[in-house]
Amino acid sequence: MAFIAILTSMVQQSSPTWVRARVVAVFLLAFQGSLAIGSVVWGAVAQRAGLPTALLIAGIGAALAALLRVVSPLPSADLDLTAWNHWPAAPSVAHLGYDLDDGPVLISIEYRVDADRRAGFVRAAHRLGRMRRRDGASRWALYRDTEAADVYIETFVVNSWAEHLRQHERPVKADRPVEEAVTRHAKQPPRIRHFLYVDDHNDGGGRG
Repeated sequence: MAFIAILTSMVQQSSPTWVRARVVAVFLLAFQGSLAIGSVVWGAVAQRAGLPTALLIAGIGAALAALLRVVSPLPSADLDLTAWNHWPAAPSVAHLGYDLDDGPVLISIEYRVDADRRAGFVRAAHRLGRMRRRDGASRWALYRDTEAADVYIETFVVNSWAEHLRQHERPVKADRPVEEAVTRHAKQPPRIRHFLYVDDHNDGGGRG
C-alpha cells in the first residue's frame, strides 16, 4: 500500500496540470490491468507448481524488482511544472477565412547555426522535438538547407489552429533549459512561420 501511494503521488507530481488527469487515468488503467493479469498468472503458477513454489518465485521476483532502482531508477518528481507562457502570441487567422477548428497546421522555425555549434544544436533540437510531440504535435522533424549550410528548419504539425493555441499554454518551466539550449546554439533569433492546410475544394479559406 505504501508503494502504491508513493507511485501514484509521483505520477501526479511529474505531470503538467493540463495533462495530469489523462496521465493518472492511463497509469491507473495500466496498474489495475497489471494486477488483474498478475492474478491470473500467479493463480495458474500456483495451480501447476503449488502454492509454496508460487510464493517463493513471487518473493524472488519482488527482490529482483527492488534492485531495478539501481539500474533504472524512477524519474525525479522534483520538477517545476509551473506554466511558462513565453511564446509570442500566435497571429489571428480569422481574416483569412479560417476557423479555430480548421487545420492541420504546419509550424516552421528557421535557425541559423555556426559550424562549430551544429552538433550541440542538433542534440538539443531533438530533445525539443520530444517536447513538441508531448505538447500536441503529431509529427516533428529537423531539416538542413542544401544551399545554405548554416540554415536548419524545425517543423511540426498539429491537428487544428485551436490545438496550436493550446500548445502556447502547455510549456512548463522545467522545459526552459532545453529551449534555451537550442536558441543558445543559434546565432540569431529564429524565424517562426505558420501554415494552414489548403485542400482542392477551396482557395485557402477554411474547410471546403
